[in-house]
Amino acid sequence: MAELSHLDEEGRVRMVDVSNKAVTLREAVAQGLVTMGPDTFELIREQKVKKGNVLETARIAGIMAAKKTAELIPMCHPLPLTHVQIDFFSEPATSSIRIEAVARVAAQTGVEMEALTAVSVAALTVYDMCKSYDRTMMISDICLVKKSGGKSGIFVRPS
Repeated sequence: MAELSHLDEEGRVRMVDVSNKAVTLREAVAQGLVTMGPDTFELIREQKVKKGNVLETARIAGIMAAKKTAELIPMCHPLPLTHVQIDFFSEPATSSIRIEAVARVAAQTGVEMEALTAVSVAALTVYDMCKSYDRTMMISDICLVKKSGGKSGIFVRPS
């Protein structure tokens, strides 16, 4: 088992010291799924939700969340993000929307948590804007799809 890097010799929680790590270009891609009833799915696609454009609001929320990740996750380093992109993919057969986030940075530590946070908050925003229509919506399958940069190199989630 790998050494727990968030604990010091006495078992106290600490932020990992990345001072000696090289600055490299790092990118992470995460995704998640929001599944809903067919009527709600169509309201979103047709931009007929009374609260406004659901996907554009969720896009903004996801980008904002990525920028605040270090404020939400206790041991995350604050990162100078250079790019955050949120895309939505409609899946009519399952009345679901797949959310994909890309986060990029030139830094000493990875950007996976920023991509995962972006997807999570974008999904929560979809739920929030549509909950009056459909409380059965489900957020699921949030995961890291791939990441690159840094000492550990490239990771791609197996299909």
